[in-house]
Amino acid sequence: MAYKVMGVAAGRKNSNAELLLKEALMACEAAGAEVTMINLRDYKVLDCTGCTACTKAMSEGKFAGCVLDDKDDKKKIMDVMLAQDAVIYSVPTYDLMPCANYLRFAQRSLAYETAFLETIGVIEHKERLAGLIAVGGSTRSWQSMALEGLQATMFTTDMKVVDMLLATRVPGSAQCLLDEDLMGRAKKLGENIMECLALPEGQRRWMGEEDMGWCPNCHSNALVLGEVQWDGLYYPIECQVCGAGGDLVRTEDGKWKFVIQENGLLKDRTTVPGRAKHLEEIGETQGSFYANPANLAKVAELKKKYSEKKFPTIE
Repeated sequence: MAYKVMGVAAGRKNSNAELLLKEALMACEAAGAEVTMINLRDYKVLDCTGCTACTKAMSEGKFAGCVLDDKDDKKKIMDVMLAQDAVIYSVPTYDLMPCANYLRFAQRSLAYETAFLETIGVIEHKERLAGLIAVGGSTRSWQSMALEGLQATMFTTDMKVVDMLLATRVPGSAQCLLDEDLMGRAKKLGENIMECLALPEGQRRWMGEEDMGWCPNCHSNALVLGEVQWDGLYYPIECQVCGAGGDLVRTEDGKWKFVIQENGLLKDRTTVPGRAKHLEEIGETQGSFYANPANLAKVAELKKKYSEKKFPTIE
């Protein structure tokens, strides 16, 4: 049976993001994949309302779906996406980050949190691979959170990122076509996806540049100073993306590297057990809030002051 590979673009039609995606998908197709491609601009995806119905249900061990399921195309897309063996995302960079068109789609995925759905038996575990392409007109200095922002949206639907490409200095429409190396790298990303799919589940691994990024776990290029977490866990330095914890160590050649400590992958967001730790946090913080009627009554009373306050707005 052919592997199923889906492409998701979030930019202009037949411009850089979509063209690089098509190059990667053609490599998958040439290797025998059954390919599907969408551009998010062709679909209606509403903003998350912040109603918390999905997470409230999670904190109670229930599945509620999304209150917007019958109002837009998100569920239709997710039903297909979650059946794929791999998904390649190609997204323009706006102001250092993935564009809003993509983030609107991604931030509606909490209702489809696969670690939770697997935990309560709604779905069976499926290993899904992902390739990420971020596209912008400048170098990494103006795309510093682009790939990392895309990586962060992979956790909810349990996509294992096996390759990433940062396409730089292609501000003009379809300008990427003039860069043979860039197009070749997009093709290689597609080939890497197929090569990785051919490996047995459990042995599928990172296929991109081995020394990419600061983090040896997820290959992100972003570290932050650690802070004490809700359960008391503390790391001096954390990977901003996967949550790996450790510290910076100077190597023999005088350079710095991020070394993950012994328990540094306890809350690894790229794994189901790691994300399950966050579900424990949701149960503790949100669950305890809703479980106490006194909390709800007090909030309702305190909220009146702010609900009744009105400021001039824009007509």
